[in-house]
Amino acid sequence: MDLARILFWLHVSAAFAFVLAHGVSVFVSLRLRDERDPARLGALLDLSLFAVRIATLMLILVTLTGILATFVGGLWGHPWIWASLGILVVLWAWMSIRGVRYFDQVRHALGKRGAYDRKKDSDPTPNPGQLETLLASSRPVELTAVGLIGLAAIVWLMIAKPFSP
Repeated sequence: MDLARILFWLHVSAAFAFVLAHGVSVFVSLRLRDERDPARLGALLDLSLFAVRIATLMLILVTLTGILATFVGGLWGHPWIWASLGILVVLWAWMSIRGVRYFDQVRHALGKRGAYDRKKDSDPTPNPGQLETLLASSRPVELTAVGLIGLAAIVWLMIAKPFSP
C-alpha cells in the first residue's frame, strides 16, 4: 500500500470518527432544550465535553492527513482543496465561537465551570433565570444547521472536485 492510500484511509477514518464523536454534542445540544433537571443537564454537558475532546483530536487528524495527502498528491493547484480548507476553517471558528461559548454559558448558568475556565477559577454561581433563557435558545438548531451545511459542502467538494484544472 502506498503513502497516498494510507493517508486517504486515515483521512476518511478520522473524518468518520470526528462525525461520530461530534454527533454526541449535536444530540446533547438538541436534548438540552427539553431538559430541566440540573443533575441530568450536568451529566449531558459532561458527556458533550468528553465527546468534543475526542472530536477535536479527530479533526486535527483529519486536517493533518488532508494536508499531507494534498502534498503527496500534488493537489495544491486545485481550487476545491482551498475551498474545502476554507470551509473547514470557517466552521472551526464558528463552532468555537458560537458553540463552545453557548455550552460554557449553559455550564456557568448551571454553576459549573466551562471548557475554557482555568482549574484555579472558582465555580460560577448558578443562575436559573439565565439557564432557562439559554435552554430555550435556538442556538442548538443554528449550530446543527451550520455544521450540516458545512459538512455537506466539504463532502461535495471532495467528491465532485469542481473547479479542477
